Amino acid sequence: MIKWILLAIRTLLTLAFAAAGIAKLMGVEMMVQTFAAVGFGQWFRYVTGAIELGSALALWVPGLTGYAAVLLVCTMIGALLAHALVLGFATALPALVLLVLAAVTLWFNRADLSRWTATA
Repeated sequence: MIKWILLAIRTLLTLAFAAAGIAKLMGVEMMVQTFAAVGFGQWFRYVTGAIELGSALALWVPGLTGYAAVLLVCTMIGALLAHALVLGFATALPALVLLVLAAVTLWFNRADLSRWTATA
């Protein structure tokens, strides 16, 4: 049962982050305005979009799932900080949900992290 739940979570994360990453990379107006409001510049939108899209794909690569989840957890922590400090908490719920789902994925794939660090 847990296997199917984790598969559903990974699928949801992939769909959400691939869509968000593509929107950022394509310059969807809402994304441009959001990153302008945050104040880091549009270069940060491109970096964030690349991380989101790359991580969405890496979730499906054996041995990289844990690393992808780490990147997504960090990205969502950044998103929550942006909401807390600039954008307002009213729109933070999706980021919070995605953070929890990415953290669950990280927890169940944490062995990926020790596997790579043990060989380095």
